[in-house]
Amino acid sequence: MDELDNRLLNALHRDARASLSELAELLGVTRTTVRSRLQRLKQSGEIVGFTVVTRQGVSESAVRGLMMLEIEGRGAERIRSRIAAMRQVRAVHSTNGSWDLIAEIGTDTLDELDEVLFQIRRMEGITRSETNLLLSTRKGRS
Repeated sequence: MDELDNRLLNALHRDARASLSELAELLGVTRTTVRSRLQRLKQSGEIVGFTVVTRQGVSESAVRGLMMLEIEGRGAERIRSRIAAMRQVRAVHSTNGSWDLIAEIGTDTLDELDEVLFQIRRMEGITRSETNLLLSTRKGRS
C-alpha cells in the first residue's frame, strides 16, 4: 500500500458511498485510477467489505459484550476462525497483553449470550476468559 491507497481508504472511512468521480476529484486522480485501486485493495484483502453504520439501537443486538480470551499454545488462528464463524460474533480482534483474542458478541437476550459464551469457553485451547457487557456506545465505526 502506498500513500494514495491510504488516502483512498481514509476517504472511504469518511464516506463509503462516495462515487468514483467524487473520490477521483478528492484524490486528484482519474476515475480509472480509483476503480483499479479499489479492485486491487479488494483482491488483496485490504478491503474486506463495506458496511452501514446505523443510529444507535436501530438494528443492533439488544445485548452486546466483549469476551477476552487467553489461548493455550499456538491455537489462536484455529480458535479465531471458529469463533468468527459464529452468527452472534460481530468481530474477533487479536491483541497484545494479557489476552490473545477479543470477541465482540451481539445477541437478542442474556440467555443467548450466556449460551454463546458457554460454547466458546468449551473450545479446546481456551485457558481463560473474561466478558464485559457493553452498556452504551458513544461513537462507533466499522
